[in-house]
Amino acid sequence: MELVQRIRQVTVLGAGQMGSGIAQTLAQYGYDTTLYDISDAAVERGMASIGSSLDRLVKKGRLSPEQKQSAWSKLTPVTALQSCAHSDFVIEAVPEQLDLKLRLFQELDRLCPPHAILATNTSSLPITAIAGATKRPDLVIGMHFMNPVPIMPLVEVIRGLATAEDTVKLTTELAEAIGKTAICVADYPGFIANRILMPMINEAIYAVYEGVASPESIDQIMKLGMNHPMGPLALADFIGLDTCLFIMETLHAGFGDSKYRPCPLLRNYVAAGWLGKKTGKGFYSYE
Repeated sequence: MELVQRIRQVTVLGAGQMGSGIAQTLAQYGYDTTLYDISDAAVERGMASIGSSLDRLVKKGRLSPEQKQSAWSKLTPVTALQSCAHSDFVIEAVPEQLDLKLRLFQELDRLCPPHAILATNTSSLPITAIAGATKRPDLVIGMHFMNPVPIMPLVEVIRGLATAEDTVKLTTELAEAIGKTAICVADYPGFIANRILMPMINEAIYAVYEGVASPESIDQIMKLGMNHPMGPLALADFIGLDTCLFIMETLHAGFGDSKYRPCPLLRNYVAAGWLGKKTGKGFYSYE
């Protein structure tokens, strides 16, 4: 773990569900963590989410009140991107828009110290392209956390074409230092997790679309027959159907293979605003 001892200050960009979960996990493991977003309201929501999550862990006996307070003291909310000027490691968790990430990484490259590693939490966008927006492609890497971050043990570490071996090693050590299992994969559309998961979800949606079975039946078959903790359609609702559609479109465009074509029913649900749990309706009703 000698490499990871170089990391003193970590900045997380984006105070949404993923970013706040990443920041919370870093803080719980003792890292001084800056949480950035573009507005006070966004940062306040992220900090409130972290506070609620830490309270739940205390109630469940997974954290002591002292550990909660220690984690909270490690967090600094900011709205100025210049705050990353002293960071050793930056983890970006902003919306999945390639243009946005490219602009942000250009700015990070300008602001951050020369030694700082720049990681993206993208679930499907190309690490090599994001690294190409910087003058330090050897220090750019993918770090795909699973949701909810404080609970899920996996981090996909994605190596771009130019990512240096030391960058991979340090990123892997950081993931392990915050209680995660890091698995390294190459930079291809969807990496591994979403390349396998999303076509399964898409096929389950096709089964509904073709009238083969109801969402409830499909989910029960996968839970009882395949020992999945959650059925694919309930999981799709939890992830967000707009996110599922975006990842399927990324796979379809990246590979040019018809097997990744998004189901028309998925497109219709997204067009209707039925995005799953976050909107109260998807394949199930949450109202």
